[in-house]
Amino acid sequence: MNEQSQHPESPTAQGQQLVVQALQKQPNALRALHSPGSAENELAELVVRAARHLDSLQSELVDRCTWAAADLTRVAAGTAAANPLGILQTSSTQIDILAARRADAITHLKSALAAYQRATTPQAQHAVSVTPIPSRTSRQTR
Repeated sequence: MNEQSQHPESPTAQGQQLVVQALQKQPNALRALHSPGSAENELAELVVRAARHLDSLQSELVDRCTWAAADLTRVAAGTAAANPLGILQTSSTQIDILAARRADAITHLKSALAAYQRATTPQAQHAVSVTPIPSRTSRQTR
C-alpha cells in the first residue's frame, strides 16, 4: 500500500498530492531521508515549504469559492437580497487573485520537485562523484 492510498484526497491538499504523485512519499517524510545541512535536505525543505504554501492557497481559494457559492445560493433562493453594487464584485476579484497565486505555487512546486528528483536520483549522485573526462571536441582548432 503506498502513502497516497492511506490518506483520502482533500480538495485543499493539492501540494501534498503533487508530492505524493511525484515521489510516492508524504512531504514531511522527505525531511528524514537526508543528512541535515546537505543539499538534498535543503531541496527537500524547499519541496515541503512549496507544498504547504500551495495547500494554504488552495484552502483559501476553496473557502472563498464556497462562501461565494453560498452567497449566490441564498440570493437564488430568495433568502438574501442581492447587493445592488454587484453580488460577486469583491469576491470574484479575490477568487481571481487566489487562482493566479495558486497557479504560480503549482509551477514553483513542480520546479522544486524536478530539482529534488534530479539531485536525488542515483544517476545524479554518480555524476557528482565521477570526474568528467574532457571532450576532444571542446578544444578549439585553428
